[in-house]
Amino acid sequence: MSEVPEGIHQWLSVDQFPPHLQKYWFQRYKIWDKYDQGIWMTEDAWFGVTPEPIANKIATHIAESAPKDKTAIVDAFAGVGGNAIALALSGRWERVFAIEKDPKTLMCAKHNAEIYGVASKIVWIAGDCFEAINRFTGQNNTVIFASPPWGGTSYGEDDVFDLTKMEPYNLDALYKSFTKISKELVLYLPRNSDLNQIAKYVPEGQKLEVAHYAIIGASKALCTYFGNFDFELAEE
Repeated sequence: MSEVPEGIHQWLSVDQFPPHLQKYWFQRYKIWDKYDQGIWMTEDAWFGVTPEPIANKIATHIAESAPKDKTAIVDAFAGVGGNAIALALSGRWERVFAIEKDPKTLMCAKHNAEIYGVASKIVWIAGDCFEAINRFTGQNNTVIFASPPWGGTSYGEDDVFDLTKMEPYNLDALYKSFTKISKELVLYLPRNSDLNQIAKYVPEGQKLEVAHYAIIGASKALCTYFGNFDFELAEE
C-alpha cells in the first residue's frame, strides 16, 4: 500500500474498515468502479460521495442540456472528487473547477482524479465555496453544480424533507448565493425534498426540470436544474 497521509484511508480489506461504515464496504464498487486501484477516502466522505453511476449520469445530463455558450463548470462542494471527476470525464467542459474547504478531503479528491486520469482537467480551489465562488462573478460562461451537505442522515426519516431545515446551508442560502454568479445552477438534494419549496424559486412562466437518480431500482437523490437547461435536446 502506498504511503497514505494521516486521516486519509485506503481500506483494502473489510477487517480494516470501521464497523459503523460496514455497509459502505459492500457498496464500494458501486461508489468507485476503480476502488481497488487505490482510492483515498476519509471516514466522513462515505456519507457524502455520489456513487459513480449516478455522478456519470448527472454529468451527462448537464453536458447535454446546458446552454452551448457555457464552457466551464464549478463543483461547489467537491468532497473526495466523485462529481468533479465525472464532469471532467464527460469531455464537455473547457475547464472544471472544484472547490473544497477540508484539506484532507481535497487531498483525496486530487489523488482520486489521478486514478481516473483527469487530474489535469480539474482546477482545484481550497476554501469556503461561498467565498471562492465570488471569483467567477461576471463570467457568463459558467454553470454551477452543488452537492451540499444535507445535515447527517436524519433527512431520511421524513416522508417529505423540509429544505428550510437542511444544515448547515438551507435551500434559500444556496439558491441566493449561487444564482448571483450564474443562473444555470444544478442542486443535488435528498430524494424526498419538498418540491413545493423548490418550485417557489422558478420564475413565472418557466418550467423547472427535476430528475431523480436511482441505483439498483432505488432513488438515491434528485437534481434540480435552475436556468436554461434544455432537456428536450438532451432526450434526443
